[in-house]
Amino acid sequence: MAASKHTVLQFNAPSTASLSAKVHPLVILNICDCYVRRPDQAERVIGTLLGSVLPDGTVDVCNSYAVPHTESSEQVALDIEYHHNMLVSHQKVNPKEVIVGWYSTGLGVKGGSALIHDFYSREVPNPVHLTVDTGFRNGEGTIKAYVSVNLALGDLQLAAQFQKIPLDLRMLEAERLGLDILKTTAVDKLPNDLEGMEVTMERLLALIDDVYKYVDDVVEGRVAADNSIGRFIADTVASLPKLSPPAFDKLVNDSLQDQLLLLYLSSIIRTQLGLAEKLNTAADQIL
Repeated sequence: MAASKHTVLQFNAPSTASLSAKVHPLVILNICDCYVRRPDQAERVIGTLLGSVLPDGTVDVCNSYAVPHTESSEQVALDIEYHHNMLVSHQKVNPKEVIVGWYSTGLGVKGGSALIHDFYSREVPNPVHLTVDTGFRNGEGTIKAYVSVNLALGDLQLAAQFQKIPLDLRMLEAERLGLDILKTTAVDKLPNDLEGMEVTMERLLALIDDVYKYVDDVVEGRVAADNSIGRFIADTVASLPKLSPPAFDKLVNDSLQDQLLLLYLSSIIRTQLGLAEKLNTAADQIL
């Protein structure tokens, strides 16, 4: 029987079954910080992942830095010089850290991700792409890791497909609790100083009411006395400074005036910086 020629559709990449990534919490916090500080017109933040490849093939991601970029529906432009300068600076501090991939904020892979991944594929073989959902679209900050698999038709490469790989967030229990808090939308906005003080005072008054109620219940015989709780309350009361009500009011008012003065000065400095930036922009446009 004569052999016939067939064009085979194949994936030109190593198997991703044994690939996995481990990410330290510092990387996630750094990505979130870069997203908060991003330019107003930027929809997402991208950057370089640093770390090492363990003997079992696991990619250990332990550091990162953002890379300035501009992107549209048709093209993506990276600041390659900035990327290389940052890499040199990081490796002066820790020479063992090498490029292991790149990250982007947002839910999943986007259209321009293939172009960026192609650039990092020239920097390191088989880079990892980490995505962090800083928009909390699913109610929490979803974190995923991908690798790229080339889809080819015979000798003709058609496209690149991102395949998800297992991701392990390496952290202590305290770090995990902090990250769980960051991954949930607890409040709509951060309170200012006065709002934070008001909430703190309300909680303090509620705790004092609970202590009063417990002491009254013990005195009236409704609750059995607990020596450890009694000693704790006595130590707490003994630790408080003995101030007269007028002296305490003066201390609180002086502290409040200092806080208001700092807020006023920071507002003036922010206004001056804004005016200076606008004047410099106008001067550059004139020149």
